[in-house]
Amino acid sequence: MAEWIGIGRRGRRCYGFDEIALMPGRNTINPEEVDTSWEFARKKFSVPIMAAAMDGVVDVKFALGMSRLGGIAVLNLDGIQSRYEKPEEVLKEISKATPQEATNLIQKIYTTPIKEKLIAARIEEIKTNGGYAAVSCIPQNAEKFAPVAEEAKVDCFVVQSTVTTAKHLSTRYKPLDLFAFCKNRKVPVIIGNCVTYDVTLELLETGCSAILVGVGPGAACTTRGVLGIGVPQVTATIDCAAARDFYFQKTGKYIPIITDGGMRIGGEVCKAFVCGADSVMIGSSFARAKEAPGRGFHWGMATSHANLPRGTRIKVGISGSLEQILFGPALVDDGSQNLIGALATSMGALGARNLKEMHFVEIIIAPSIQTEGKLFQVVQKVGMGK
Repeated sequence: MAEWIGIGRRGRRCYGFDEIALMPGRNTINPEEVDTSWEFARKKFSVPIMAAAMDGVVDVKFALGMSRLGGIAVLNLDGIQSRYEKPEEVLKEISKATPQEATNLIQKIYTTPIKEKLIAARIEEIKTNGGYAAVSCIPQNAEKFAPVAEEAKVDCFVVQSTVTTAKHLSTRYKPLDLFAFCKNRKVPVIIGNCVTYDVTLELLETGCSAILVGVGPGAACTTRGVLGIGVPQVTATIDCAAARDFYFQKTGKYIPIITDGGMRIGGEVCKAFVCGADSVMIGSSFARAKEAPGRGFHWGMATSHANLPRGTRIKVGISGSLEQILFGPALVDDGSQNLIGALATSMGALGARNLKEMHFVEIIIAPSIQTEGKLFQVVQKVGMGK
């Protein structure tokens, strides 16, 4: 229910991951006997966590590593990998920049034109080495890049912008017709990002294969500060999942939703699934992997905007290998490693045999969940106090 926030105006209370907790189930299950896999476009993936299409996270090597471990990593076609023959040199330059220099440097680096031959080359390199090739670009480039990607045998195409709606209005350029785009594609299309029931419902009608949920929750994103827009991920995921379920009841077509951003640790990943996610997309946690191209740095997808950056470069450090982050063994105490182990253990305690059963777990409002009994951790800045 909305509350009065002033004369004639009501505001709806929305919730983020820190404000809720999950209620243990009546039955518990051996974590080794739960199923953490998810299905996308009639293909089963053992890892329900996707790596975000960010230049500090995914390159060809990282995409191959994710594929080998059973997941999907999305390559950014608007980024460094498709602009430079030798992206390693550019990435090294970004990692060496001071905080004061970083944004201006990134803006300059992203003015180099995108080369379609590099789009094809990166995809072909992933496919040649047996990987799953998923790529992403903004709507303005989708019509041009999609045929190139399909010719190179891409597996999945993502159309992604800060806020996506089924109908975009403009008199300055021709907006992308998402309905026609999805219909004309030879591969599954993921569309994002959105945070509301109505928009999700309209996007599901386009013929897409999945929806990305989240506006501004990413660790390197500044959209909420610059533009003042966004919905906390718990409420956004629940609302968008409700639209998915209504669409399924109406059409018989089940189209997954992917909670994108705002998750740093295992507990937040688990909460996203209970809120209704079929998969989650993560950036900053993977940016900490030894295999990540950012060398311990991570920056938002809109950091390079020439006039109004809506992201920043942050130092995340390197905590371990990609395999450690996904499967352990965890060598840190903050829940940022062995994400799949955390998910399986949580599912066992909640009594959920698979991810769809996670959708029925009880959620409680519990803002004290982060601090209750954790004084020593907070003071010493260890565990949940970090």
